[in-house]
Amino acid sequence: MSQESDRNSRNEIFSAGQAQAQGYSTSNVMQDDFGFEVPVETVPLPSRGVVYDAGSALYGQETVDIRAMTAGEEDILTSKALIRKGTVISALLKSCLINKSIDTSEMLVGDRNAIMTAIRITGYGSEYNVEADCPNCGEKTKQAFNLADLPIKRLKVEPIADGANLFQVQLPMTKKTVRFKFMSGADEQEMLVISERKKKSGQLNDSLITERFKRQIISVGDVTDKNKIGYFVRNMPAGDSLFLRRYIDKNEPGIEMKAWMDCVQCGEHSEVRLPMGASFFWPDTE
Repeated sequence: MSQESDRNSRNEIFSAGQAQAQGYSTSNVMQDDFGFEVPVETVPLPSRGVVYDAGSALYGQETVDIRAMTAGEEDILTSKALIRKGTVISALLKSCLINKSIDTSEMLVGDRNAIMTAIRITGYGSEYNVEADCPNCGEKTKQAFNLADLPIKRLKVEPIADGANLFQVQLPMTKKTVRFKFMSGADEQEMLVISERKKKSGQLNDSLITERFKRQIISVGDVTDKNKIGYFVRNMPAGDSLFLRRYIDKNEPGIEMKAWMDCVQCGEHSEVRLPMGASFFWPDTE
């Protein structure tokens, strides 16, 4: 299969949401007394499960099963305690995943996004109405996007070892071989905590690039000391920094959160990154 055809392949859960697991019952009361069985869907993992340790429930798993979103999950989304802790999405994923032994914090961000998008579709459908900025004229207009059209970006590069979230590439300017990992849910949570601390103390959150690199870079050449890696990150040539960011972005598995919009102001047809606002899980029903 060519790279282009693979990139444009669609996740079955995104297209229709028709498939249901056979013989599964979430609740005997719902099934026996109300005649309704909560659907179960199979969601492909963009990472193909190859980055997870052999002891992980995700090891070698190319798909996971989820239960369709219910009012119980809406309670999770409105939990003030979870919102304060920044763990709403993790709790939502945990609630909908059939396999409760899966550690959602260890999941790659791209795998989490794929499941999150699938959960949203099972709950409210694939239509996503949100305001988007036109790249051409800058005007913000209401747009309707179809989440079912978002292509899966599957992992193309192989890790340096089976069951390891560890990859390597040589930087063009310093010629150093860098080993790095893709961000996990736990990494995102740590960055969120640091960002909130800075806000509360009145500090500017202006080090997102270096903070991300310090979590992703595991070694530079033979150096694995975190303090020394932090020094390298702050002082690496901008050309190496740009190269590494682009390399990671190009190869990171996940969902392509991009779509095309037609601006009602200037008429331009442009590709935009989908804004992830509150309406992603609380759609406008008017």
